[in-house]
Amino acid sequence: MRGLRSLLFVPGDRPERFARAAASGADAVILDLEDSVLPERKADARAAVADWLAAERAVPAIVRVNPIGSDQIQADVACLQGAAAPDAIMLPKAEGAASIAGLDGLLGDLDPPIIPIATETPAAIFELGSYRACADRLAGLTWGAEDLPAAIGAATAREEDGRYTPPYELVRSLTLFAAHAAAVPAIDTVFPAIRDEAGLAAYVARACRDGFTGMLAIHPAQVPLINAGFTPDAAEIARARAVIAAFEANPGAGALALDGKMIDRPHLVLARRLLATLEKISTGT
Repeated sequence: MRGLRSLLFVPGDRPERFARAAASGADAVILDLEDSVLPERKADARAAVADWLAAERAVPAIVRVNPIGSDQIQADVACLQGAAAPDAIMLPKAEGAASIAGLDGLLGDLDPPIIPIATETPAAIFELGSYRACADRLAGLTWGAEDLPAAIGAATAREEDGRYTPPYELVRSLTLFAAHAAAVPAIDTVFPAIRDEAGLAAYVARACRDGFTGMLAIHPAQVPLINAGFTPDAAEIARARAVIAAFEANPGAGALALDGKMIDRPHLVLARRLLATLEKISTGT
């Protein structure tokens, strides 16, 4: 799949929203069979998702199935066979490499890459490092801060001003490092305040600053801000090219001065990473 800046959720039982989601500009849509669909609507959701996946689509489609061990997962997998194969599967309540192996055991010949939601149970936190062992099966790694507090009896995951409380900041950080350790995209979780554009822009800027490469979205209106935040701007591109040019002109140097500031090898790594990100966005790969 192409570079994933924005991944937009849409309920699987709302097929009238699928086309709008696909036209939102999101890098991928997530057709949800889990939390946004009531139990009595699961079968309808599977049928709608399978129908849409079987048709030609211009945007990558990810399906969030129900958790391993649930009474829904077998039917979810069955509906994704044949022409209805998605571009990736999102696995909620994943608990490390063992969950990926478990899902693979259910998929049979179906082998789309997997995006685990890696922090929704207490046990999952202690398995984050294991994703390195199955990195070739992953299209990214993301986290969530809704199920986990409920699982441990916490009143909330957020401070009054919207920031995460320390336990969930830790979970976010561990997911970020686990993704990079596995060399897969680090995808930040949703920003729930749909109408708070300033808050979303600040959240995206922080995610990009910290090393996340994309983010989950819950409304089409969030997509443009997310895409803009994760797309290098002209000044960043020019700076990266200048850093690379400086080291190319001085191949034996470990540190250099550029515009009155010291740059060293980590700056070169960051510059190359930024231009690689730009290439993925530009080419849609």
